[in-house]
Amino acid sequence: MSPRAGLDLHTIVRQAAEMADTEGVEAVTLASLAQKLGVRSPSLYNHVNGLPALRSHLAVHGLTLLDEALERGESGKEGEDAIIGVANAYLSFARQHPGLYILTLQSPAVENEEQVRLGERLVARLLHVLKPFGLTEEEGIHAVRGLRSLLHGFAALEYQGGFGMPIDSHASLMYVLHRLLDGLRGSNR
Repeated sequence: MSPRAGLDLHTIVRQAAEMADTEGVEAVTLASLAQKLGVRSPSLYNHVNGLPALRSHLAVHGLTLLDEALERGESGKEGEDAIIGVANAYLSFARQHPGLYILTLQSPAVENEEQVRLGERLVARLLHVLKPFGLTEEEGIHAVRGLRSLLHGFAALEYQGGFGMPIDSHASLMYVLHRLLDGLRGSNR
């Protein structure tokens, strides 16, 4: 295979993201990626410093796409509608990008400033939609963790085929999400 003209980090990350979403994160190796791109593995090192660096780039790409999705889900909405919009956007992202989604779950690597910034932005966005509940700073963090856990649980169980009963899983999500919101409202009484 000869080097491919126009190969750049953006092209590499997009191809790796497609592989992660269709074949799984573990299928993304420098050798398999080079084969998909029609280049030799050493050619990738001109753009990315090994597999850990590639995964870091993929995490940033995934967090960027997730942030954009949550922004669309929240856009023009307030209160519970904003939270439901964000929840639906979160699950939609996890469904459309299962490989990238997995890479968004880890705490950002301190040395990757963009990943740290995007991780903080995700938390800030969720804190913002929870603001109408009048939570203290610490309660807000607890609520964000609870909301993320709820959404991740649904995403993971759905991906693994864990919702086999003939009851609409989206209705289950809305039921549990509303109970969470009821609890947040009740904590301010």
